[in-house]
Amino acid sequence: MTHALLVIDVQNDFCPGGALAVPEGDVIVPGINALMDDFAAVILTQDWHPAGHSSFASSHGADPMTMIDMPYGPQVLWPDHCIIGSEGAQFHADLNTNRADMIIRKGFNPAIDSYSAFFENDHTTPTGLEGYLRTRGITTLTMVGLATDFCVNYSAVDAAKLGLDVTVRTDLCRAIDFDGSLDAAVAGMKGAGVTLV
Repeated sequence: MTHALLVIDVQNDFCPGGALAVPEGDVIVPGINALMDDFAAVILTQDWHPAGHSSFASSHGADPMTMIDMPYGPQVLWPDHCIIGSEGAQFHADLNTNRADMIIRKGFNPAIDSYSAFFENDHTTPTGLEGYLRTRGITTLTMVGLATDFCVNYSAVDAAKLGLDVTVRTDLCRAIDFDGSLDAAVAGMKGAGVTLV
């Protein structure tokens, strides 16, 4: 069991009708469920923010999708989303969560956002996922989910930097594509050695 499926943030707030909806975010769910059967290990990530999180535009009296400098670098200010315990933070109802060996929750530190499944946005504070994979002997990851240009991108690049063999199934991802973010993410993933199919 050296190959795992990592399913990124398939949550209500990132699907149509949600607070930070990714176009067609729900369309990928049946394909992700079907793909789970090909993997002995399945891991889900879940964006999990306390109310008033520092990455929320409302916490700064700013407009959503504007930028701010945080102590750890530039930060997009998002609409309030994936608040702990809310309906928006729950996984999409059709996602097969029973297949998950592990669920990694990220973004719960109110002072720092966390796009990657491996590190918070300071790029140093770990989520614990790397240790879990190493102790299970998992060296290869296939990634799917939301959104291609943010959480999938950051997770894939970090995994590659950690020496894991990473493939992103772009047909089972969808992007926000904010201000050129998708093109930049694709270039960055390829540059890090991530395979995009």
